[in-house]
Amino acid sequence: MRQKLDDKRLTLPVSQLDHRWGPLSAEVTLVEYGDYACARSRQAYASIKANRQRLGDRFCFVFRNFPISQIHAQAQHAAEGGGSGGERRTDSGEMHDALFANQQALENGFLVEYASGLGLDTSWFLRDMSSHAHAERVEEDFKSGRQSGVESTPSFFINGVRHDDPWDEETLLAAVKQAAASTPTREEKD
Repeated sequence: MRQKLDDKRLTLPVSQLDHRWGPLSAEVTLVEYGDYACARSRQAYASIKANRQRLGDRFCFVFRNFPISQIHAQAQHAAEGGGSGGERRTDSGEMHDALFANQQALENGFLVEYASGLGLDTSWFLRDMSSHAHAERVEEDFKSGRQSGVESTPSFFINGVRHDDPWDEETLLAAVKQAAASTPTREEKD
């Protein structure tokens, strides 16, 4: 069955509530629905990180959690840890980086080590984790992914449109540059 065009659009607009790197006013916004325990999401992480460095403030990257717990036992837990660690450091991405760098070790004790190593208050982090303080936000991300037609990770949207092509560094960069070229400048909008 052919997918409808509406199924290829991001249903939940990017906002201040998202874990993001780069300004909301950037020429191009790339939204990834990813899973910290997914090997493919980790591979995409390297491509995205390289493109963030290449494009600077012209690029906004948003990571939304799409934990596939049926396949990855630690996915939900890691997503909540990423939310807790990222809450105080929204633009730095240090916890995001730590989770992907240590993908094979996402159990409780390791998450606390990563938080401590980043200088986070570990008692605050443990309270967040034990109370599942970020579970609702993870669930909102997951639901918005489902509404946007996401079925697997990683899944990408460039300026709100689903990107179904490969996500290696060069292909993703070309797609982002194409989106930037078709984005009206501020002067053209006014």
